[in-house]
Amino acid sequence: MDLKGKKVVVVGGAGLIGSHTVDYLVKEDVEEIIVYDNMSRGSRENLQEALKDPRVKIYDVGGDILQTDILQSAFDGANGVFHLAALWLLQCHGYPRAAFDVNVHGTFNVMEACVAKGVKRLIYSSSASVYGDAIHESMDEEHPFNNKNFYGATKLAGEAMMRAFHHRYGLNYVGLRYVNVYGPRQDYHGAYIAVIMKTLDAIDNGGSPTILGDGSEAFDFVAVEDCGLANVYAMKAETVDSFYNVGTGKRTSLKELADILVALTGCRQPIKYEARSEATLVRNRIGSPIKARKEIGFTATIELREGLRRLIEWRTAHKSDMSAKRS
Repeated sequence: MDLKGKKVVVVGGAGLIGSHTVDYLVKEDVEEIIVYDNMSRGSRENLQEALKDPRVKIYDVGGDILQTDILQSAFDGANGVFHLAALWLLQCHGYPRAAFDVNVHGTFNVMEACVAKGVKRLIYSSSASVYGDAIHESMDEEHPFNNKNFYGATKLAGEAMMRAFHHRYGLNYVGLRYVNVYGPRQDYHGAYIAVIMKTLDAIDNGGSPTILGDGSEAFDFVAVEDCGLANVYAMKAETVDSFYNVGTGKRTSLKELADILVALTGCRQPIKYEARSEATLVRNRIGSPIKARKEIGFTATIELREGLRRLIEWRTAHKSDMSAKRS
């Protein structure tokens, strides 16, 4: 979809990936960018720079995807919608009913509002959690669904509903399956990004970086800036009714991750290893980036060391905020 002169709504636009998506949208020739967010995890601070652009507005009535009348009013005149609102993995594990209400029922509400208001294109934030543990590496979009947790289950339900809405109502959509997202503005709620944040906490406090497990578990860490860019690429692409991995395709073990963090911070303490007990978490997940590159033109460009450097720089500038989020 050509974004020139268009109105777009970013549902969950004050969150981690949402706010970076907004940052990229202000570089486009759009007419208006509406951020729809209940601020349960997002914040105005994440939009500090973007809000300097008069085209960016936070929807002033509120932003809960369970309030269908308010949601539909926010979509008035919208050409494109990005749906990034969701409960995160560990919250879904602890509160499965809430996970269903927000991630499944709420996603249905977003799709219903898109159809009711004639939205031309919807970009849905799914997750590589739909794959579960890797059966083969790297995981392409045809990898079997091997998910075993509630978060992944809600994302699978969302994907199935997207396809059903497309075939029943003609809803034009694309879904993005992010792998392990990290970067500036992240918090401590994500199961995998928390590994990075807690390691940096330990280093800041003069302690030893701690790895759960033996350090061999490996993941595909993708910078949040790249995820924001992927959203814009997906909105501008021609493809419909398809899902794409958003990752680097590069394998990084937790030991390698800790080594990079130690080198970037100058930490002198030895790395410690502790037994791992989280039954809901996967142990290996590296996504293939080939389909996204071929069909929507997206390639992640931020190398892990550079992305972590940016995260550390952001943490340093927001030390007081980090203390508040940890408490």
